[in-house]
Amino acid sequence: MLCLLAAALFVTSEEQLLQLGLVSALALLFFVVGCGISLALSSRKVVTLGASLFGSHQAVEDDRPWYRTFWCWQLLVSLLATLTVAVIKTEFSFVELFDQNGFAGAVRLFKGLLDPNWDVLPRAVLNIIETIFMAFLATTLAIPVAFLLSFVCAKNIMQGPWARVIYFAMRTFLNVTRSIEALIWAIIFSVWVGIGPFAGMLALMIHSIASLAKQYSEMVESVEEGPIEAIESTGANKLQTIWYAIVPQVLLPYISFTVYRWDINVRMATIIGLVGGGGIGTMLVQYQGQAMWREVGCIIVVIAVVVWALDQASAYVREALK
Repeated sequence: MLCLLAAALFVTSEEQLLQLGLVSALALLFFVVGCGISLALSSRKVVTLGASLFGSHQAVEDDRPWYRTFWCWQLLVSLLATLTVAVIKTEFSFVELFDQNGFAGAVRLFKGLLDPNWDVLPRAVLNIIETIFMAFLATTLAIPVAFLLSFVCAKNIMQGPWARVIYFAMRTFLNVTRSIEALIWAIIFSVWVGIGPFAGMLALMIHSIASLAKQYSEMVESVEEGPIEAIESTGANKLQTIWYAIVPQVLLPYISFTVYRWDINVRMATIIGLVGGGGIGTMLVQYQGQAMWREVGCIIVVIAVVVWALDQASAYVREALK
């Protein structure tokens, strides 16, 4: 409600004010009705879905079969309502799915994809090599930054009032950065540095730093306390404790996560080219925009082969590191 009232300060037209007031009234009505239903059910000791999920074990004990409980029917109704809303909002339609004209277009598309034009293969290979090195450089530049940030974002490292402030600030910053997809970062850097592989590499690097720092910090938080206490008992300072007690425990998982991230970046690099990030994605969107499906088929084959090969290689490396 407070958010709605604050939004009203920025609403100018009378119609928008009326709409905002209606939304506020409906939200208040649903809140009051929900509180009333909740109190009524609690007074009758009815176990709701929320109580079964988050309540104590004593509160959810029931001798009846699950299909005769209130929370079960509440779950079924909630799922049915959610499914109904999803169908409406996505405009799901079997009629359009199997429409004759649309289906004929899909058939023409798949005919082109299944009959690739191999004349563009040399150019596609050069572009996929560019894509691989974009991902490699982005991952390489992200590793040292993410390595340092991982200790700042680890709860067991950042103890003390000011350290907790830094911890929450960095966690929030990385969560926001990671929530922005690499595709959006590619658009930003395409405007900043121009269309090309440099923009795509920067987009992958920023997203990799945020993702790797989170994964690395979670590994730091899960280390055993024994070696840390042993190093601290010798009079070691904070940096020495981190280097001699924590880094040896997380080194192999760090390498495994890094190899996996490079694998992810290769796949993401094929997509960010669609918005000017360079690599084979740019070539793909050019042919797709001209409906040259045979050429698109060749590019898809190249992407699939390279992604499969790198996935197998990274899986082998990660297995060897265990």
